[in-house]
Amino acid sequence: MQECIDQKVYQAEVDNLPAAFEDGSINGGDRPGGSSLSIGTANPGNHVEIRAAYIGTTIIIRQTAGQLSFSIKVAEDVARAFSAEQDLQLCVGGCPPSQRLSRSERSRRGALTIDTARRLCKEGLPVEDAYFHSCVFDVLISGDPNFTVAAQAALEDARAFLPDLEKLHLFPSDAGVPLSSGTLLAPLIWSGLFVLWLCIQ
Repeated sequence: MQECIDQKVYQAEVDNLPAAFEDGSINGGDRPGGSSLSIGTANPGNHVEIRAAYIGTTIIIRQTAGQLSFSIKVAEDVARAFSAEQDLQLCVGGCPPSQRLSRSERSRRGALTIDTARRLCKEGLPVEDAYFHSCVFDVLISGDPNFTVAAQAALEDARAFLPDLEKLHLFPSDAGVPLSSGTLLAPLIWSGLFVLWLCIQ
């Protein structure tokens, strides 16, 4: 919306979650309507919210368990309004080398069993929905129980974003099948939700 908002870039990295856009500003500029784009934080260094009221969009960026995650609420027509050529992207640089998990590194970490990962996730996510399955995946792959906090935060973001709480819990199409090591990946791929994006070399 060039007529009312200056273009803004937000950049975050692990241990660097600024509560301002790249140019140091906290809103959309001096033009009329510039205040309809804002950035703020209630927990500096761990949680940033970007609100673009003029297009009904909110983005929450969090740092949890040494990783960044984001939640976004956006109208479907806004999300589909841009083509790939228009360079509207949330993540442009991929995972930095320090955030990648190699297969050999994963095997050296304190390996957790799927039962342990399920138990840890169940403590904060009693419903076995997409958030739960994503939590199990992240904890199992990373070996880090702290990933449960990120899954719980993603569920809380969804709770804040969704006006109809009946749609809060997303279930895999085969939700009646108990999760085992052989069925872990299918529900996660179907759900389209990964609480934290892990880059595996």
